[in-house]
Amino acid sequence: MKALFIGGTGNISSACSKLALDRGVELYLLNRGQSLRPLPEGARVINADIRDPNAAREALGSLRFDVVADFIAFTPQHIETDLQLFRGRTGQYIFISSASAYQTPPATLPVTEAAILDNPVWQYSRDKAACEERLLRAYREEKFPFTIVRPSHTYSEVYVPVHGNWTTIDRMLRGLPVVVHGDGTSLWTLTHSSDFAKGFVGLLGSSRAIGEAYHITSDEWLTWNQIHEILAAAVGVQPRLVHVPSDLIAAYDPIWGESLLGDKAHSFILDNSKIKRVVPDFVCTTPFSRGAEEIIAWHRADPARQKVDENFNAICERILSAYAKAWHEK
Repeated sequence: MKALFIGGTGNISSACSKLALDRGVELYLLNRGQSLRPLPEGARVINADIRDPNAAREALGSLRFDVVADFIAFTPQHIETDLQLFRGRTGQYIFISSASAYQTPPATLPVTEAAILDNPVWQYSRDKAACEERLLRAYREEKFPFTIVRPSHTYSEVYVPVHGNWTTIDRMLRGLPVVVHGDGTSLWTLTHSSDFAKGFVGLLGSSRAIGEAYHITSDEWLTWNQIHEILAAAVGVQPRLVHVPSDLIAAYDPIWGESLLGDKAHSFILDNSKIKRVVPDFVCTTPFSRGAEEIIAWHRADPARQKVDENFNAICERILSAYAKAWHEK
């Protein structure tokens, strides 16, 4: 199988690249060569910026692929570029969408792929839904062979999957209070990138997947309290969790608030039956307790990775001060 990954060195795509190569895929990566992650051994690299269609077309030359997967398409215009570049050049085009595009908050749990795409808050999610709509139209009008993959909250050892990244861990280590949205009991799913890759690579070249959408997530459901407590256990401390309404967080940090009100503030778990029917060997084997240990080990291996965002610290202190004041006045 001959595949092209657009990106291929990111949080999700690195694991997909490695597994594809391990399974004998002839893998090409189209990227700018600026990733902090090393290029996977065995991949053939095409250095070009997909945002420059003429340069990408020239770099691709006459190459054709069994599969093209775009990990860095975020808007319908990005899809238009891909349609121009890959019509007649691939037997399958995989778009990495997002589970956050589903109805928010969800009407029923667990969420299946039949749920409508309707996120009234988060522009990122609405753009992903618009990308899906464009691909569906391309399928209807010209039988463009798309497959849609919707990751949820996928992490790797380089990414601390809570807002603030390592800064939140640093606050725990220093005994400072950590902001947790709501009361911390809403349910959430975290998926290790190596587990996501099993489902994703299983879709490569699958005729059953053409014209279909799949989410790929773990079946481990955790509360946000548990997520923070597991991270704290991995660094050997007891966390000081302070529960703050998502609306208040949004008032002090609109970007953080958008990701909460448009996604993480609500319980959100997904039914993975569909991907398991098409990829029978898909099973997640990395619990977050082990994933958290990998995250901490990777960051501790090099102090330069332990980056502290003082702006985020300042926002946390303002939120905590406002919340404490509200309680005092009450």
